[in-house]
Amino acid sequence: MAAHDHSHHDHAHGDPLQSHVTTTNRTRLWITLVLILGFMVVEIVVGVLADSVALLADAGHMVIDAAAIALSLVALEYSTRPAGGRWTFGFRRVEILAAQINGFTLFVLAGGVIVESVRRLAAPGEVEGGWVLAVAAIGAVVNLLALWILSGADRRSLNIEGSFQHVLMDLFGSVAAIIAGAVILWTGFNRADAIAALAVAVLMLRSAWGLVGASSRVLMQAAPSGIDPDEVGRDMACLSGVVQVHDLHIWEVTSGFPTLSAHLVVARTADAQSVRRVVETRLRERYGIEHSTLQTDHEAPRLHTVARDDRPPKPDGQEV
Repeated sequence: MAAHDHSHHDHAHGDPLQSHVTTTNRTRLWITLVLILGFMVVEIVVGVLADSVALLADAGHMVIDAAAIALSLVALEYSTRPAGGRWTFGFRRVEILAAQINGFTLFVLAGGVIVESVRRLAAPGEVEGGWVLAVAAIGAVVNLLALWILSGADRRSLNIEGSFQHVLMDLFGSVAAIIAGAVILWTGFNRADAIAALAVAVLMLRSAWGLVGASSRVLMQAAPSGIDPDEVGRDMACLSGVVQVHDLHIWEVTSGFPTLSAHLVVARTADAQSVRRVVETRLRERYGIEHSTLQTDHEAPRLHTVARDDRPPKPDGQEV
């Protein structure tokens, strides 16, 4: 006796609460995007006029921030589209592909900043420390405001959390530029600008590594971070009615969407559907796995078997 069940817990887009959360996230992302783009233009203009590679590096980082926020908005838009036709999971993985592009672009941008910073260390130019200090200070305020706006969004979504982390990294870049501007203004040490740019480049590399690493895990269908398949399998096997768990696979369709499939062997006297529901509840409550495909089969009856005896035959009249 066997049963196959595909348990798909779909978050209906018609849910008023979910629609409200999506609308709130979208509004906060748009406000943050406008803030970032507006200040990015100011930073580029002043960076060119003040001959500051630190400001230009920070502006480059803000370009990536803006792109990340724009992609978050695109991902939100696509996530509202229902699955259908060939797209049985919808377009949820668009944000993963975008993260790959963003990550590799960030690597290239960081490389350019490093090359220019090293050149400036060898032959520093005349940097207007006052302008650098003033603009970087305004940038820090803008980033703090953007962080405050995003903190009110649903940060349980990795999509939103990714945008939050981008802006946080940019805040660190603004702080580095503030320090560089102050040092130049008070000591005339122009190489401080290039050193600050190198610090921003390190932040870019850190962000790039995180983006590429996380998105690659999803594309390679690795188990989600924080979920140990062996632990999950043992936990499932310990539940009442479960005899064996095999063919276990855990992966992510997109960030925050863990998926599991497994074959359960249940006890002959157990109700397969009841056992399946117990397993689903455990997966949902303990591991946050809402989407699971569980195939159930009852344990085979134990039949009387006689094994071959390879021992030499006993002489007649003796017991074997």
